[in-house]
Amino acid sequence: MIEMSQENPQENKFKISLFELREQLVLTLQGWILILGLIIFLIVISFVNIHSFLAVTSPIDADLLIVEGWMSDYAVKSAIEEFNQGNYQKLITTGSPIGKGHYLSEYKNFAEITAATLIVLGFNPDLVIPVPTPKVIKYRTAASAIAVKKWLATSNLKVNSINVYTLGTHARRSRMSYRRVFSPEIKVGVIAVEPQGYNYQKWWHSSAGVRTVIGEAIAYFYARFVDWKS
Repeated sequence: MIEMSQENPQENKFKISLFELREQLVLTLQGWILILGLIIFLIVISFVNIHSFLAVTSPIDADLLIVEGWMSDYAVKSAIEEFNQGNYQKLITTGSPIGKGHYLSEYKNFAEITAATLIVLGFNPDLVIPVPTPKVIKYRTAASAIAVKKWLATSNLKVNSINVYTLGTHARRSRMSYRRVFSPEIKVGVIAVEPQGYNYQKWWHSSAGVRTVIGEAIAYFYARFVDWKS
């Protein structure tokens, strides 16, 4: 007679297994190629369209035209045409203290320099109002918006809407900053002036375009998603 050995159930109860066999799906070579191609395609599309995304132009029928004073003279000059085409009551210039030539210049901030430039170019001095931005280390655009809002609180103007006139890729960040300060009481539009320092359609062909677009993209996404509480 052959005796059958039986396993002790107590021994199985305390058996420890470090590995187990599982079935799982893995990507094939064709699958990896397809996903990599899709990622490259999305990167290229984003790369080509990032400038137009940042340099948004979305004007509204506004009571005030707010011109950011740090812009070059050609952009300031083009603001006159925009003002004449719209139904604006006033044109407000903004800007922080100048960082060079402060002791030699008649004007101490970009708001005053830009207002004086507009007047020299033939703009009606009764329609332009410089609203200087206090000196701040960061959030200069937001500080400008707050300064304008404080000025409006002391003025006799009835304002329901504004357009911010700015340069290129700074437009989306400017609109976001002004909306945070003025909305929902006052509607905010934005107008982006085309840059002359580089070809905005092929911005990656020049160092000026690369610095501007990449720097502004980082600044926008930081303000939008990282430091949103500010």
